[in-house]
Amino acid sequence: MATDHHDILLFDGICNLCNGFVQFIIRRDPAARFKFASLQSEAGQAALGRLGMPREVFNSLILIQDAVGYTKSTAVLKTMRDLSGAWKILYVLMIIPRPVRDFFYDLVARSRYRMFGKRDACMIPTPELEARFL
Repeated sequence: MATDHHDILLFDGICNLCNGFVQFIIRRDPAARFKFASLQSEAGQAALGRLGMPREVFNSLILIQDAVGYTKSTAVLKTMRDLSGAWKILYVLMIIPRPVRDFFYDLVARSRYRMFGKRDACMIPTPELEARFL
């Protein structure tokens, strides 16, 4: 899974909120810094294995930077830091202790299907975006 020095975002492929977040990132990542894989995909499962993370838990966005996996609020904030525009300013929220940030992340994660719905299958990228997905 060569990435040409891209950061990789692993996301729950059937979660509408997660898919929306991926689309949000794509629109604000003109340099195509990020590549994506659903946690349920072969590439996602392989990445989880390399990181020593559980392969059956899909309740966190996972950011892989320089072979290090970041989860939950840390993954989101590190991602925001690297987007174009004013979104970088959200990185200042890293000053909030991780257990507090992750408490709120977990609140949303537990109810994401109920609040935003879910798909029957993982998203299929358009031909223009296919190179961004592993």
